[in-house]
Amino acid sequence: MNVVPFVHEGLGNSSYLVGLSDVDALLVDPDRSVGRYLSAAEGRGWRVVAIFETHLHADFVSGARELAARTGAVIGASAQAGLAFEHRRLVEGDRIPLGDPSTGAGRGLALGVLATPGHTPEHISFTVAEAGGKGPAALFSGGALIVGGAARTDLLGPDLAEPLARQLFHTIREKLLALPDAVDVYPTHGAGSFCVAPASTERTTTIGRERQGNPLAQARTEDEFLARARSGLPSYPTYYREMRPLNQRGPRVLGGIPTLAPLAPAAVRDWMAKGGSVLDVRPAPAFADSHITGAYGIALSMPLNTWAGWLVPFGTPLVLVVEGPAEREEAVRQLIRIGYDDLRGYLEGGLAAWAQAGLPLEGIKSIGVAELREHLAAGLGPVVLDVRDDAEWEAGHIPGAVHIESGALPAGELPLPQDRTIAVHCQHGPRATAGISVLARRGYRDLALVEGSFPAWEAAGYAVERGPGQPQ
Repeated sequence: MNVVPFVHEGLGNSSYLVGLSDVDALLVDPDRSVGRYLSAAEGRGWRVVAIFETHLHADFVSGARELAARTGAVIGASAQAGLAFEHRRLVEGDRIPLGDPSTGAGRGLALGVLATPGHTPEHISFTVAEAGGKGPAALFSGGALIVGGAARTDLLGPDLAEPLARQLFHTIREKLLALPDAVDVYPTHGAGSFCVAPASTERTTTIGRERQGNPLAQARTEDEFLARARSGLPSYPTYYREMRPLNQRGPRVLGGIPTLAPLAPAAVRDWMAKGGSVLDVRPAPAFADSHITGAYGIALSMPLNTWAGWLVPFGTPLVLVVEGPAEREEAVRQLIRIGYDDLRGYLEGGLAAWAQAGLPLEGIKSIGVAELREHLAAGLGPVVLDVRDDAEWEAGHIPGAVHIESGALPAGELPLPQDRTIAVHCQHGPRATAGISVLARRGYRDLALVEGSFPAWEAAGYAVERGPGQPQ
């Protein structure tokens, strides 16, 4: 068995292309950017004959239908997933021959199915073993077991979070840890994914390593497991609520990365006049310097496929502002990966063409930390808005600042005045810039970007408040 991993950029997840023989391969948990899998298979002389899904994904659009349409491969998924498209329904105990044992191709491998509920109710994992009856050599664990942890159980809502966590305790203790220590473990979720409980930065592991070092694997009771599994979980993007039903009914087959139509500046102006949305994916400093009034400013590198899904309502038709062809293709790739398919085109000629057409632009004013401190000390300063996540805030923040995570800015009432300057900061700048673009769309006009963000304030030696339990 030859395993070729692919990391989902910006999502913190992995897919696996598994060579079974000189000619056949399968894929586990592919995302929608299928070209890279097909290129890798072709380069090795493989054909993709099967696609296996461990669960209904909450953080990306499955590439299974796209790949099946391109290759004719069979899709295998949990019988409990309720998929509305053609697939092989898998249940615990299923054993699927892989390769061709008559010729030795694939060494007579077999795929075994384990029911591993917890991260999701329908979750299954796959073992790979020699068909002759030896124990498994590998486990594709999805989110049931990851390096140093397990995938979270609260993504389907608070009512299911505890029951799923208790199921996951038994999944890990009674099924996965029953496997031999030498079994290689290939998780789907990993560091950087909002689907995970605390985890290592490594991507693969073994049963033995997890038995010895995984805090969740070492929990002795359901309640102990529950306490560990539900602590330290960050917020997660709002688009997650759309992914499970989309993957269940079956995403649209695109037939490749969509090619966007170029739109003249006047056409983009008219689009916006009718209420259309523009997404500017240039780097944050470029957006802050100059941008189209009312555009979302979410840098491609944030990454886009997380933050667009957090800040732009799902299903919003979009026109892009982007620097060049390579960046445009990458932006499209990231957006379709999370189901943002309604892309109407891009601004032809970029921002320079917009300016040459005499159309208005605006920038974001900035304020240095020294000036900000002087204003705050005089009692006349702006409202300081910290848009970092809870853990960053607790580790240290500007005294008197208002804390609202960037992902919470698009919806609900905000405790922010309309008649005072709002000075926004994050940790490095892009989240603050994106947050300012959302606030501007919500009608806030007096907005400023704190130069250097929180690290500049801290480096200057100014007062910092820390949360309970943090070193003072």
